[in-house]
Amino acid sequence: MKPRAPRPRARATWATGVLRTFGAWLEFAEKLYAREKPALGQVATNAHDEALYLLLRTLDLPLESDARVLTRKLTAAERDRVENVFRRRVLDRVPAAYLTREAWLGEHRFYVDERVIIPRSYFLEIIPGQLEMWLPAGKKIRQVADVCTGSGCLALLLARQFPLARVDAVDLSAPALEVAAINVREHRLSRRVRLFESDVFDAVPAAKYDVILSNPPYEPSAHVDAQAPEFAAEPRMAHDGGGDGLAIVRKLLRQARSRLQPHGIVVIEVGGLRAAIDREFAAFDPQWLPTQDGSDCVVLFQAARMK
Repeated sequence: MKPRAPRPRARATWATGVLRTFGAWLEFAEKLYAREKPALGQVATNAHDEALYLLLRTLDLPLESDARVLTRKLTAAERDRVENVFRRRVLDRVPAAYLTREAWLGEHRFYVDERVIIPRSYFLEIIPGQLEMWLPAGKKIRQVADVCTGSGCLALLLARQFPLARVDAVDLSAPALEVAAINVREHRLSRRVRLFESDVFDAVPAAKYDVILSNPPYEPSAHVDAQAPEFAAEPRMAHDGGGDGLAIVRKLLRQARSRLQPHGIVVIEVGGLRAAIDREFAAFDPQWLPTQDGSDCVVLFQAARMK
């Protein structure tokens, strides 16, 4: 079954000639989102924040602009640009990040396009706050892997968190690795982040890792078939985890057993698969890491428990 596509529709006629200021366009956009109901969650979780982001970016204004921007008058050319962006986003259902060619994780900006899934991950809060709690105190972390790296964003966050470590960023998609290479260069971490085209660790040279991290495809295939157009616009292989969602997770855990240091850990974001993980990998003693929203969908395994 092919992903659900937006229904063909006639080009809408909008009475935008009266929209002269930034604030008027923002109000109009929020009403447009409410009427057309585009899927959210790739850049922002609510219409106000996404519309504000698109306006600021389309007009080349700072993201930290204050409330005075609401009274800013737009030129005719600017109004045309803004209208085109909202047509593409709301009517054509193009993800916002593909329109701006960027995504943010915290304070870090990453280049993205249609070759990669748009970065969004609980690892933004896990990497700086919780990983080192599971590693030996004072241990120098030298070798780290990010499996299913996509745009390379998590590999780069890991490189910043562990400044002495070499990071192996692994993905099966050659186009995704092209995007990751752009981000590695832009973040000036080419000396420490290596990219590998590989199905999990199949084509990665032998190494023993202190940390293996992954945000793999974990949606069951049937769920992927029914995705909203915005999510269907992302590479299917970045979503599809097989019939039960666990295909890549199983392979990763099988290969991780021989790839970890004795003190090492493997940490995986698994979405709604907690019950399945607890059932299938109970012998590995899965540990669930807390997240701010209470979803607690990141699981950690210790090498010592994976014998």
